[in-house]
Amino acid sequence: MKHVLHRPRHSDLPGPVLVSGNAAGQRAGRPQQMTRIHGCPLARDPASASATRYRNPIVIPIRDHNHTRRTPVITWGLIVINVLIFVGSMRFGPLEAEALVMRYGVIPDVLVNGNWGLPRSEGGAFGSLVTPFTSMFLHGGLLHLGFNMLFLHVFGDNVEDVLGRGRFLLFYGVCGLGAVAGQVLVDRNSMVPMIGASGAISGILAGYMVLFPHARIVTLVPIFIFIRFMEIPAGIFIALWFILQLVLGYLSLGIIAEGGSGVAWFAHIGGFLAGLVCIRWFYRKPKASRRRLFP
Repeated sequence: MKHVLHRPRHSDLPGPVLVSGNAAGQRAGRPQQMTRIHGCPLARDPASASATRYRNPIVIPIRDHNHTRRTPVITWGLIVINVLIFVGSMRFGPLEAEALVMRYGVIPDVLVNGNWGLPRSEGGAFGSLVTPFTSMFLHGGLLHLGFNMLFLHVFGDNVEDVLGRGRFLLFYGVCGLGAVAGQVLVDRNSMVPMIGASGAISGILAGYMVLFPHARIVTLVPIFIFIRFMEIPAGIFIALWFILQLVLGYLSLGIIAEGGSGVAWFAHIGGFLAGLVCIRWFYRKPKASRRRLFP
């Protein structure tokens, strides 16, 4: 399958995109797809690109009652890097932003069916193996970035505290790879680039649920026009969150089959399952002087 990099004449595709099939910029027999951020259209205004995804959040974690013993250097470092990259990308125009996402985002069809003899800049797949990592540091809007970093801040520091900094960073990367695998498995022919840290952070949530199921999460819960703060056990909060991903992922299968794309729910599911499986491999059994995590 040949992939070509060209600039389409369509007004809804402002920058260079990877296409395969006919010259209209779409697959024969499939609806046209525009660049999306984990399923949300890549808007010309970066600050509004992921607004739909977080329009009506059910619950929002604010903080946890779970103190750490050392400074979460890696967690804070990941947050700072993501923020700096986002701030730096705000100076890009629509064409530059589109090119950035197409170059460093994960495109399932390129990874699975791409020509590895051609570089990514020429529409090939060579060089695409880095995109599962580079995509984790790109975000489509302020809300997209803000909610991802909030979840990482609330849940990441304690997982880092237990695993150690090096193991935590490796665990984060493995969960990100699991997220990419999850989405590629269900939509392997998609030409829509996927970016964002939510898949890797989903794995962090899985690790937190295993390590600290009884920790209390201070949660903002909107009830009609009222807002309440509740303390919810981490095991219940994260389990309900994952069930929601499963339900929404199942409902999105029809959209994927029609050639469209919603939020990359299966990236969340894949990242979570990777974290659930790998957390005990990365967890180093504590000495007798340390607090006991597993019953």
